[in-house]
Amino acid sequence: MKFDIITLFPEMFEGVFDKSIIGRAKKKGLVEINYHQMRQWAWNNYGAVDDRPYGGDVGMLIRVDVIDEAIKSIKSKSLKSKAKTRIILTSARGKRFEQKDAQRLANYDNLIIICGHYEGFDERISDLVDEEISIGDYVLTGGEIPAMVMVDSISRLLPGVLGKDESSQIESFSENGKIEFPQYTRPAEYNGQKVPDVLLSGDPKKIKEWQEKQIKLK
Repeated sequence: MKFDIITLFPEMFEGVFDKSIIGRAKKKGLVEINYHQMRQWAWNNYGAVDDRPYGGDVGMLIRVDVIDEAIKSIKSKSLKSKAKTRIILTSARGKRFEQKDAQRLANYDNLIIICGHYEGFDERISDLVDEEISIGDYVLTGGEIPAMVMVDSISRLLPGVLGKDESSQIESFSENGKIEFPQYTRPAEYNGQKVPDVLLSGDPKKIKEWQEKQIKLK
């Protein structure tokens, strides 16, 4: 899968996806992540991508022509003419991002993610994207962190990324919104806290029954 991230701060992503699981997936060619500096499509010679809003409100808005040019440029360089692409705008008013969204978006070949900043976007930008996504009901300084969250959660669902494809299927939220059962490792007792006896019993049937009882619905 290929991710194309349109951002004013591509340096924020440096190091985040170069280590651990996503870093290994990149080296294997399972995931491609490209960062596009929004200012390369600036509307003037000073690198401006925003402008004052009509109506006299305070703040600045990212211009529709800038984002339109960015999307057109990225799509024109797609490796596959028939690539299954989806364009996402990080937005406070967007749909809350959940595990089912990660699973849905993992079926695409290319995701173009636009990171917001300043007071917001020209409203007409909404017509250029396929969906708007929020990662929660709180205020962030920009869309870079939501983009990181989406790339991470989607990438780990791709075949081969976790090493064992079944690994992503037994984790929290992967099945009907269920939370993963509690797990333990050595030592069997620490500071008076003991591992449940059933997990030490060696009885697979009883252990499975215990695990199923521990699962809580979201």
